[in-house]
Amino acid sequence: MSKPLDTSPASSRTGSGGVVGSVFDEKPAETQNVAKSAWDSFKRNPDYHITQKGQVGANGHVYDTDKSAAPLARVLKGRHLQMIAIGGSIGTGLFVGSGKALQQGGPASLLIAFSLIGGMLFTTVQALGEMAVLLPVAGSFSAYSTRFLDPAWGFAMGWNYAMQWLVVLPLEIVAAAITIKYWNSPVSSAAWVAVFLAMIISINLIGVQGYGEAEFIFSMIKIIAIIGFIILGIVLNVGGGKNAEYIGGRNWSDPGAFNNGFKGLCSVFVIAAFAFTGTELVGLAAAETANPRKSLPTAVKQVFWRICLFYIVSLTLVGLLVPYTDPRLIGQSTSDAKASPFVIAIKDAGIIGLDSVFNVVIMISVLSVGNSAVYGSSRTLAALAEQGQAPNWLGYIDRQGRPLKAIGVACAFGFLAFLAASNSDDEAFVWMQALSGLSSTFTWGSICLAHIRFRKAWRVQGHSLDELAFRSQAGVVGSWLGFIFNVLVLIAQFWIGFSPVHPQYGEPIKGTAALVKNFFQAYLAVPVVLICYIVYKIMFRTPFMRCKNMDIRTGIRELDLGQLLADEEVERAAWPKWKKAYKYLC
Repeated sequence: MSKPLDTSPASSRTGSGGVVGSVFDEKPAETQNVAKSAWDSFKRNPDYHITQKGQVGANGHVYDTDKSAAPLARVLKGRHLQMIAIGGSIGTGLFVGSGKALQQGGPASLLIAFSLIGGMLFTTVQALGEMAVLLPVAGSFSAYSTRFLDPAWGFAMGWNYAMQWLVVLPLEIVAAAITIKYWNSPVSSAAWVAVFLAMIISINLIGVQGYGEAEFIFSMIKIIAIIGFIILGIVLNVGGGKNAEYIGGRNWSDPGAFNNGFKGLCSVFVIAAFAFTGTELVGLAAAETANPRKSLPTAVKQVFWRICLFYIVSLTLVGLLVPYTDPRLIGQSTSDAKASPFVIAIKDAGIIGLDSVFNVVIMISVLSVGNSAVYGSSRTLAALAEQGQAPNWLGYIDRQGRPLKAIGVACAFGFLAFLAASNSDDEAFVWMQALSGLSSTFTWGSICLAHIRFRKAWRVQGHSLDELAFRSQAGVVGSWLGFIFNVLVLIAQFWIGFSPVHPQYGEPIKGTAALVKNFFQAYLAVPVVLICYIVYKIMFRTPFMRCKNMDIRTGIRELDLGQLLADEEVERAAWPKWKKAYKYLC
């Protein structure tokens, strides 16, 4: 965005000379002014842009917008960014999708898959942070693929990322309709879909500050709920439940730690990838602050603690408390099949009403991730439009700084959630989950590979690592591990696609038509990305970028590293011991 958003009231009741007039006398004029201001706010503002001055877009063009351009993220306050970093992407992938993962792979596979994906994401966020501090990008990650890999791959990644978030919105609302059946509500699924969709649309029409405030509240609730579950889970495991019975690692012995062997483990990877979707946004948000050297290490540490605390610890307790043979897990049977494993564990504890409270938390998580989906997809579409890779009308920015038409497209995809009102809601959940999960894998792999190529070009063109404002702690080795692991996830999912895991309940998948359908449900994102890449490559004959030809200067953020380091040393010296310990960890 080129200007900070104006969040002042659309009209005022203060008359000339600062005297407040009679509400009754001015009500007609005031009402008219409010209506006019609201209407005018939807008109286009030609001074607002998604893309910053000097930024290279996904098609390699450099945009020369107004020098006063302020990145969109700077409208959000520090507390918004911190809370989004900690809990912003925690949603149905963790609370609901983990049920299917537990059933297919068992508790050990659940823990291993989420730990490996989490470790890979730590290296990815580090690599992204290094590039994002030096070369800030608004709206899309595809610029890095364009500059350091291939412009055609940048185009494919731009649309892959946009489609990922476009699909997440109906997916989250479908998950809401699935989860709300836990209460055996007589209200139709279509009615609940309409309620959730209306709330998400309303939040995003308020503007970026409405989004920030909503995410702050949603993330706070999710964090409190997970910490509460962890404390409760530990108490239940050591014998604090209704039967005062010690559970320990019983479920790891009977029915066992693994289900379906190595294939069961591979089947969990795509579910884990979907659960971590959105984690990469932390690097971008931190890079859009005034002092990235100060904010980015904090953001990366928060990603580490979120992975360890909110995912690994909570899923370890889920695996200890809920056996993978429990018929209530999603996808196993028609009886209570829509319950989250977190809710099952709480219900088995016999605490009346607490399972319903946690189900409400899941509803809030749906709103949170759905809210982020509209925000992320609309900004990505607007950026693609400005870069000439999407219809120009998607770049429409109104006077309140909202990419209005892109928001409209994102919200239109939300109406796919009405599939939840049909009998195919489970099937819709699987289709959209697979597409979103593998889309993230492509994004993460591209970030790692782009970082590898960037580092080589940086060295070839005569630069040293000391010139970088922020360096990845994992280095090039971490990026190679992240890239290779993403490739292995794609290979594993290919295997699961044509040779699926046999369900513990119900009939195994048989017949050519059923196997083909299962393959595309598991691998849907791959042909979409390849088609985008091949078509763009043929049409524009784009080159593979060589290190000596890479543009590593345009759009670079100039920072006085010496002064920044001196300021940081002075600031750290004044900290008390508790703050030094806190900053070291967080």
